[in-house]
Amino acid sequence: MHVYIYDSFLNHNKYHNLLAKIETRITDLGLNGKICRLGASKNYSATIQDEIKRGAKTIIAVGNDETINQVINAMNGSEIPLGIIPVGKNESLVATSLGIGRELLACDILSARRIEKLDLVLANDTLFLTEGKITTKGSIIEINQGYSIEILEGGEVSIINLPLSTVDLPTTGKFKPDDGLLEVFIKTKETANFLKKSVGQSVFTTKELTLDNKSYLLRVDNSIDIKTPIKIKSCPQSLNVIVGKNRTF
Repeated sequence: MHVYIYDSFLNHNKYHNLLAKIETRITDLGLNGKICRLGASKNYSATIQDEIKRGAKTIIAVGNDETINQVINAMNGSEIPLGIIPVGKNESLVATSLGIGRELLACDILSARRIEKLDLVLANDTLFLTEGKITTKGSIIEINQGYSIEILEGGEVSIINLPLSTVDLPTTGKFKPDDGLLEVFIKTKETANFLKKSVGQSVFTTKELTLDNKSYLLRVDNSIDIKTPIKIKSCPQSLNVIVGKNRTF
């Protein structure tokens, strides 16, 4: 049985016509199932775990990047495949990285059912699929329990499992979401000079790290903010997800 998890913001009247079109399309494709409309309390975990116990065969997140992240966390390592139908005023960067188009196109991708088994990343108690970003200024990164990097210049640190975009990524990184590794990409306004004298490269590969920043939060999956200090580690082969052919990996 397919179970569709509708985020609470989709209860707004402006989405009714679009959701009706999506529901017609999934019925035409033979993908109809149970629709769970979340309320303002957004009790993802209880809803999804109940549906898994009832025999759900696919969990489909219908909403934005925050919806996808919340559903992933509520599934809690389940082997059941995750499907995605991105809906909302902004583009879902997570869905795009998986090769999933908007709304009706996403229904066709669900029908094709191309499944990849991908790593997840655990940041303290929060799972994420794609990447986490934080400003470089004031960030302290500890890798391999002893190798520490403190960054004083302005810029951005990206901790990448699945890139949200391949634009501006260095060619020295693998950026594969199924290899059990994370890439740490440090980019400052004067990246070349800074990296040359401080760390020698712009990308580190690691299985885990610790991140601290007294002033800024880590944003993961383009949607969720996490307070530091954070212990971050790769969780290999933790998510079965339905993807499109235009994915970034």
